[in-house]
Amino acid sequence: MERLVRGKKAENLLIKGAMLIDPASKLEKRGDILIEKGKIVRLGRIAKAPNGLEVIDARELVVTPGWLDMHVHFRQPGREDEETVESGASAAAAGGFTAACPMPNTTPAADTREVIEFLIEEGKKTLIEVFPIAAATKGRAGKELSEMADLVEAGAVAFSDDGCAIATASLARRAMEYANMFDVPIIEHAEESTLCVSGAMNEGKYSTRLGLAGMPTVAEDIIVARDILLAEYTGAHVHIAHISSAQSIELVRQAKAKGLRVSCEVAPHHFTLTDEAVNDYDTNAKMNPPLRSQRDVEAVLEGLQDGAIDVIATDHAPHSPHEKDVEFAAAPFGIIGLETALGLIITRLVKTGVLSLSEAVAKVTVHPRRILKLPPVTLQEGQFANLTFFSPERRWSVSKNSFYSKCRNSPFIGWELTGKVYGVYNKRQLWINQDF
Repeated sequence: MERLVRGKKAENLLIKGAMLIDPASKLEKRGDILIEKGKIVRLGRIAKAPNGLEVIDARELVVTPGWLDMHVHFRQPGREDEETVESGASAAAAGGFTAACPMPNTTPAADTREVIEFLIEEGKKTLIEVFPIAAATKGRAGKELSEMADLVEAGAVAFSDDGCAIATASLARRAMEYANMFDVPIIEHAEESTLCVSGAMNEGKYSTRLGLAGMPTVAEDIIVARDILLAEYTGAHVHIAHISSAQSIELVRQAKAKGLRVSCEVAPHHFTLTDEAVNDYDTNAKMNPPLRSQRDVEAVLEGLQDGAIDVIATDHAPHSPHEKDVEFAAAPFGIIGLETALGLIITRLVKTGVLSLSEAVAKVTVHPRRILKLPPVTLQEGQFANLTFFSPERRWSVSKNSFYSKCRNSPFIGWELTGKVYGVYNKRQLWINQDF
């Protein structure tokens, strides 16, 4: 039976004793939140709850502005057997996200007003907000630009041919020039495809040992370098999706030092796993970009610390069991990631001292909204409440039966993680995780 997140109407609510963290306002203190008619009306110590008000004892919890995942695959339209906006939104909420950006590699591609408006309307039926990313080229075929003005007007917040790079430098330049007119970013899947023909994993000692065709880091580096040069030439904003290569991170760092409009994101699996995870041909360890070397993982951690990497985004990519249950080379790329993101961030980044909790929260709240030019979400009086609740200490085991996503393709099943979602509040609705 499909599991779905169903929020309950809760216009008035008192949250007691939480650790309140809002990187935007540098708030980090224990306190209460009083919500009336969906708005935060008071922050601080509230001695007595108004009569009849629902009260949440949040002494174990951290409350932050609602999280945004700027890179997900909800598979609709075209592969509703793998995910829909509704099921993807449920996975997002269960992972602590109150907003998500579906990528355009659907069937058909999200390259028309009708598809963008459909995704937004489907999102309105859920607890989360949906901000679609449109295809940069028609059908993502890399031959002709999409109707970018029409797509922005319909509600697209960025452009990408995700799943592949924009095919040529000429097209990428033109896409950047048009995107610049609307002040939206180009989100690039950095992969020079001619270097990755039949590639199944990172090129290195493990691909050699396993007899699998490799995907070298230089394939990523070439497109990152190309797009940084084009960003400098056009003045456009280029955002590198799911960065994974040490050299690519250094290129972004240098671009930032020059003041260029360049940003990037990393997925939790790329700061958690190396290509050694493929050693037993587990297809749930197959993703694109592939899991890289220990050196690349260390570069990711350094990039997260020094700000070269702006955002953590999951690249949530559901696939049905029969698609993954094949030989490694034949399996599709991608894993689900929404529901394990918090646990991996706390376990791998916060508990190890790579990031403070406030720094980690900024990479899923402040930074993605700034990059996408979306209204900020803050813990401030007078603002509509958009909240994520979690325990940074609660330990839990990842179980394939606990996912709200339709799919189960995760390499983290069986892992014990620290950091568990308690619930979310958005659109005047409250959802509390019954598995907490």
